[in-house]
Amino acid sequence: MSNIFSFFTPKDKKFQPLFEQAGSNVRKIAEALLVVVTTDDIEKRKEAIKEVERLEHVGDDITHTIFIELSKNFITPFDREDIHSLASAIDDIADYIHASAGNIELYNVTNIGEPMVKLAELLVEMCTDLEKAIKELRSFKNIRVIADACVRINSAENQADYTCNLAIARLFEFETNAIELIKQKEVLQTLEIATDKCEDAANVLESILVKNA
Repeated sequence: MSNIFSFFTPKDKKFQPLFEQAGSNVRKIAEALLVVVTTDDIEKRKEAIKEVERLEHVGDDITHTIFIELSKNFITPFDREDIHSLASAIDDIADYIHASAGNIELYNVTNIGEPMVKLAELLVEMCTDLEKAIKELRSFKNIRVIADACVRINSAENQADYTCNLAIARLFEFETNAIELIKQKEVLQTLEIATDKCEDAANVLESILVKNA
């Protein structure tokens, strides 16, 4: 019976490809951020920051296209609200990663410590899991992949909270330069918000899973 329903269900040729592009793009922007915080080469860092900015614009275009298609199409692969929420959450991840890289450049942050690197690494892991989960929305055949990815994203967000809070506590304890403290705190908190947005996207995926699996 499920095969009969599947036969008559229109194949989604618009939203799924766009979401897969968005998932791939947000993973790439996280990887570019990791280069920003791990390279000692100033020119390479500038190039990576430019790549983050470029990819953020690419993400904006994908999100805009999803919203246009949402306004034009009556039949959607899953709830319209979930489509809007997932697209917005992915866009927010890119926005905060872009803001993090931009603040590093704008504030001329040269003292990039282990906590920033750890947060960037967690973002790569979370965005990679997000990309994997989004690909499974095409058929819902491997729902365990989606569920496991969401669990890992939630766990990584908890790690990010702890990393950020501990780093800020140590700044207040050991950093005597008030300006440097403010710059470091701003970048750390922006990175942590990006991980929050990954968790938001995972929560939307779980909602989609419950309704459609």
